[in-house]
Amino acid sequence: MTRAAVFDVDGTLVDTNHLHVVTWWEAFRQAGHRVPMHAVHRAVGLGSDDLVAHLLGDDRDKDEDAALSDAHTVLYAQYFDRLPALRDAGSLLRRLHEDGWTVVLATSASGPELSALRAAIDADDVIAATAGADDVEEGKPAPEPVRHALELVGAPAERAVFVGDTVWDMRAGRRAGVRCVGLLSGGIPRTDLVEAGAEAVYDDPADLLASLSSSPLA
Repeated sequence: MTRAAVFDVDGTLVDTNHLHVVTWWEAFRQAGHRVPMHAVHRAVGLGSDDLVAHLLGDDRDKDEDAALSDAHTVLYAQYFDRLPALRDAGSLLRRLHEDGWTVVLATSASGPELSALRAAIDADDVIAATAGADDVEEGKPAPEPVRHALELVGAPAERAVFVGDTVWDMRAGRRAGVRCVGLLSGGIPRTDLVEAGAEAVYDDPADLLASLSSSPLA
């Protein structure tokens, strides 16, 4: 029976969370909204629509949502050719593949952004499938992205582990019924990840790789 190692991408495998913070902050600023960077950081990991709703509230002008998302996309796209993979991200995926895990991605990214992220990871040869933003109706913290990732590779929840860096990841994994591993590389405190459902927490992909034999992915 298939064992699935499901990975978030931004902040988990690629060091992009703070790029998202700056580009979302600038998109809001250009539209006349003053949103603190620390608030944006806490919202990273949500899909674009949910992020805007989370930060501006239900009484916002919803007709502006698409323009905000488009502005963020344009600003963030300037970094596509130099997105930095986190240390040992590709090596971790290859090691898991060698150990018999089926590697699948569950991400809020899609289109050219997702292509740029996969290029940064440079491990397409061991990534079996990807559940992107265009593949689900609801993004994290809803369980749908994780469940869809498992469906793509035919793995049951009880034989899956989800690795992410935000509370949204941990909540999505927990609601999908899978074990969750948190990484600190996205900038979210250990306590927050544990409270959201992380069974174990590591510094980054390199730390998880070095600790693999004693981790939930052993």
